Amino acid sequence: MPSQPSDVSYTVPGMSTQDSRRIIELLQMRLHSLNDLHLTLKHIHWNVVGPHFIAVHEMIDPQVDKVRDMTDDLAERISTLGGEPDGTPGALVRERTWDDYSIGRAEAIEHLGALDLVYTSVIEDHREAMKETETSDPVTQDILIEQLRGLELFQWFVRAHLESSGGKLSTRGATTETDAADRAAEQARKQP
Repeated sequence: MPSQPSDVSYTVPGMSTQDSRRIIELLQMRLHSLNDLHLTLKHIHWNVVGPHFIAVHEMIDPQVDKVRDMTDDLAERISTLGGEPDGTPGALVRERTWDDYSIGRAEAIEHLGALDLVYTSVIEDHREAMKETETSDPVTQDILIEQLRGLELFQWFVRAHLESSGGKLSTRGATTETDAADRAAEQARKQP
């Protein structure tokens, strides 16, 4: 569970320190999530193999850079609200509510199948935080909305590799990264 934000003695004008503490807590978990996503994307970048290696390898790096920028925006917002962003690996591992990415060296389509589930989880949690800030902090909500725009675009890039011409995702119904990777690989084998 996330550590409690340090005693917030000030925040932005017009916001209570109680609201600020709650938003800082939300943003800290989003910061952990995006730091984890950044590392997961680099892991995929380094471990993707197969005939679509270069396409996926080169698609991932701009996502890494944009996600890293997103973490900076969240950390700066935490500080602006009077908090102290914690970007250490120990805090991420201690406070996260998800497991490490489970795919090692694998075909591009397998990584993309697993990454689709990763993006789904990050986006769902970002949307929840966005909803929670709707009335208490529209500035933070605006940051989250802009980040969602980028995250959803990146997921679309991933899903374009997983979608049939009929619009069906090969990862549909998958509940684990391994399951999603297997489904994506199976569908790829069926295509001519």
